[in-house]
Amino acid sequence: METPGLVHGEAAPFATALRSLINNPQYSDVCFVVGQEQQEVFAHRCLLACRCNFFQRLLGAGASSGVPSPVVLGTVPAEAFLAVLEFLYTNSVQLQRHSVLEVLTAAVEYGLEELRELCLEFVMKVLDVELVCEALQVAVTFGLGPLQERCIAFIEAHSQEVLRTRGFLELSASALLPLLRSDMLCVDEAELVRAARSWARVGAAVLERPVAEVAAPVVRELRLALLAPAELSALEEQNRREPLIPVEQIVEAWKCHALRRGDPARGAPCRRRRGTLPRAHHRFLELPFK
Repeated sequence: METPGLVHGEAAPFATALRSLINNPQYSDVCFVVGQEQQEVFAHRCLLACRCNFFQRLLGAGASSGVPSPVVLGTVPAEAFLAVLEFLYTNSVQLQRHSVLEVLTAAVEYGLEELRELCLEFVMKVLDVELVCEALQVAVTFGLGPLQERCIAFIEAHSQEVLRTRGFLELSASALLPLLRSDMLCVDEAELVRAARSWARVGAAVLERPVAEVAAPVVRELRLALLAPAELSALEEQNRREPLIPVEQIVEAWKCHALRRGDPARGAPCRRRRGTLPRAHHRFLELPFK
């Protein structure tokens, strides 16, 4: 007797039919209100629930408590939410550079691992100077190690351009820290100090806190001993007018100049970065670029 087997019809018409149901009010049984724009998006409970545990819990809880539609999801932009639905309905998604990080964020929050990986692959392909800091922030926020490493490597190779972007000024302290700890940044320390001050000013304005308070988690990573005496004096004077760096940190830098040597025990404050411009006193630090 012939053994029955599983056979498949054409996949394309099936996918096309399902795609036609995305945000289609006909036959839908749930309405979401998404994003700050409060856009209505229509969907089908059974499909979302069988494809995603997040929606299974969300929609199941609403059904059991008698809570009617709409379901409000205010943190996810409409475009990103529609991309999530496209993936859930068709197992494929058309990603766009300007919105892929929002789709990635939604994929992580909804536990959609396959969509997360598709987004990560796309981000790494389209990474550029304008996108990289925002991508780094997402990577740090959600613990996406490979993306964080890729972003840092990109910034190390394009340091000066990245420091001038809005995305750099909007980094959190936890995202800025691994950058300032890098020996491979292609930027001189004087420029890095200026960038850190600009970053702290923006943070201070947004958070309504003093510049020095905003800067406190990151300024210890600035390598002031690399600056020439005249530059350090100018920084010290600016620091009196607008406190940014703890006084004792500046004193430590002056100590390196006075002793004409670095402190091997502390290492990084005297170690040159890849983009550090040479200065006469660097030969006394005894901590060459690695």
